[in-house]
Amino acid sequence: MSISAKVLLNRLMSKARFRHFEVLVRLTELGSVKRTAESIGMTQPGVTQLLADLEDLLEVKLFHRHARGVMPTQACQDLLPMARQCLLGLSTSAEAIADRSTLGQGVVRIKASTAGINGLLVEAVPALNAQFPGIQLHIHEAELNEQFASISQGDIEMGVCRQPAQSPAGWQFQALMADEFVVVCNPSHRLAKKSKVTWKELSQETWVLSPIGSAAREKFEALSQQYKFTPNTCHVITRVSSMTWAMMQQRPLLTLVPASVFQQLKNAQQLTTVNLKEKIPFDPLGLLLPERDASLATQSVANFLRDYCQQHHKLKSSRI
Repeated sequence: MSISAKVLLNRLMSKARFRHFEVLVRLTELGSVKRTAESIGMTQPGVTQLLADLEDLLEVKLFHRHARGVMPTQACQDLLPMARQCLLGLSTSAEAIADRSTLGQGVVRIKASTAGINGLLVEAVPALNAQFPGIQLHIHEAELNEQFASISQGDIEMGVCRQPAQSPAGWQFQALMADEFVVVCNPSHRLAKKSKVTWKELSQETWVLSPIGSAAREKFEALSQQYKFTPNTCHVITRVSSMTWAMMQQRPLLTLVPASVFQQLKNAQQLTTVNLKEKIPFDPLGLLLPERDASLATQSVANFLRDYCQQHHKLKSSRI
């Protein structure tokens, strides 16, 4: 007779412990009861008993035993994402509580877009950390829809992104840093040293395109229609920026990206931008913040980023 999902959920909620999940994850990673016991400070019989308890609880086999150790079953693979997320949440919470009790300045969880990370946080966070060493920053890369999901779940104190069409209820967007689209190339590209480059010249080159749905791809398609050309393209399309940059460094290619995304490589002088005859404006970057009840640590981080942008990235009102 099969067991229902509701019964399994009730059993996990009432009888499962964090130690069960730790054993499950470690056994999967290490493939050995002996190594698992050593890694978490338990005896081998203790690990074996915890595994047996969890298998009895779920009425399913979680590992295949063999001469060299253990191998996870499909049921174990189904349980792993929840176990890992549970342990990650526990670890993050422990770090936050420890930080608050020892330093007293709090934790700020930030989710930032690729542009927000490369254009602002990579540059500003070292100075921020030097000024506020007691504030623990948890920074994760996430685009706007994921930031919205985290806001609804109460998982972040701050987002770094472009201005959304509508901010989540109880949150507001504050523009900080101007941006624009730029055409990027290798410094050895024949157009790199030219003073003013037209779209007629650009239309003859080979391009690395951003993925469909990205702002850069939409802008490039609009420009190709405006200037009436069908681009020659490199048939590698990726959201992994390091892959795009590697292609650019090794071949005479062009790509259109926000200047903020390109900022880090510009500073490293690994690639350069074409001197366009006309600028291509883009929405500014800024912060998503609670309208009220933001923690003192969150306010301190937000104020620092505002001051930093005023000093290093002046925002023109005409661009907002």
